[in-house]
Amino acid sequence: MDFPEDAIAATQVHLSSRTWSPTPKIASKEEVEINISSVEDDVPPPSFPEGGFWAWSTVVGAFIVQYCSFGYINAFGVYQDHYVRVYLTNSSPSAIGWIGGIQVFFNFGLGVIAGRLFDRGYFRYLMISSIFLHALALFMLSLSRENHYYQIFLTNGGLTYVPSLGIVSHYFRRRRPLALGIVSSGSALGAILHPIMLNHLFASRIGFHNGVRISASLNVALLLLAFAMMRPRLPPRPTQDFPIGQWFIEPAYGFSLLACVCTFLGLFFPVFYLQLAAVSHGVDKHIAFYALSILNAASVVGRMVPNALSHKIGLANLLTFFTFTTGVVTLCMAAVHDLAGTIVFAICWGFSSGAVISLVPATIGLLSKDASEVGARLGIFFGVGSILGLFATPIAGALLTKEYKWLNASLFAGLSMIVSAAFYAVTRNILAKRKGSQLI
Repeated sequence: MDFPEDAIAATQVHLSSRTWSPTPKIASKEEVEINISSVEDDVPPPSFPEGGFWAWSTVVGAFIVQYCSFGYINAFGVYQDHYVRVYLTNSSPSAIGWIGGIQVFFNFGLGVIAGRLFDRGYFRYLMISSIFLHALALFMLSLSRENHYYQIFLTNGGLTYVPSLGIVSHYFRRRRPLALGIVSSGSALGAILHPIMLNHLFASRIGFHNGVRISASLNVALLLLAFAMMRPRLPPRPTQDFPIGQWFIEPAYGFSLLACVCTFLGLFFPVFYLQLAAVSHGVDKHIAFYALSILNAASVVGRMVPNALSHKIGLANLLTFFTFTTGVVTLCMAAVHDLAGTIVFAICWGFSSGAVISLVPATIGLLSKDASEVGARLGIFFGVGSILGLFATPIAGALLTKEYKWLNASLFAGLSMIVSAAFYAVTRNILAKRKGSQLI
């Protein structure tokens, strides 16, 4: 059978154009790594609901947890004032400050353990344990006796602060700053309502002991409600091994830890001492009782507005700015001598400090490489800071002395916040260079 000449010619051209090799070509190690990385780049990131019933139910539950935990600690200024003037008159402000320092330490310091357990899927066990500890501590406090300092040395620190922030990351990525801002505002609302309630209870015929019992009962009921509203979404990873040692030497995360240490040294001084400062300067105590509530009302706005603007201005940019602003306003506390000054200071400091508190978790999430490590990074972050928080309030009390030298304590707290802002600025610059953008 004869084939057409044009078909034979076409076949010859096709065969001659192919390059034949007696052995297959083996890719080099570098080519394999490039191909693997290109495949990994094509893998889509895990999806997040960004909403839905359980997402928003979890946000509300975490909001309530913040209200009952950090919100109650932010009301320690009421206890500080009551202890100094009425209940622990035999103890110095510095000694009483250790009570507040212990509360801060346990609330944040246990985050190192709680964050790790949260990532391993023990969220519900953490909640149950924290509710029990919260109830035990406050009801035992209600059994204490006047001027028995060791009996007052009880705390309501729990295990839920870090998990209540981390669980929001299970549902949100794009809207995470807004969701965390809503959750964080729970502690601000608690710091508004708890002081009003405690001041009225302590000053009435109900008294200190029954007042503590009432507040404890309310908090436990709310925590049980929050427990029913929150549900983890991502599966636990029992065999997770995080390179925690490497995190400490990451430049951005390392400088953020230094910033956290300085923040804990200065952040809680106005919260714990503003009411005492107002009363000591002659402000009517019935009006001074509302100073903390005004401060924390402004803090609610401060926790919401900056987070809503973070996608336009940048999380790290806002955190650096408001940390510096908080330091400057704290320095001005020494010049507050009357009711008008107290109110203005409470509004300005509340707004700026609220922004700092709410922007931190979202910024740490920005430093995390995966959603599964957010809890561990937050736990380490707050755990390291809480060690200094343990000493911050006693140091402020020692600088204050029984003569109420407000300038010394204000300088210490304000300068600590300004140094913290400098460290956050370094963190922000590292992230900007890494991402090639100033919107960080």
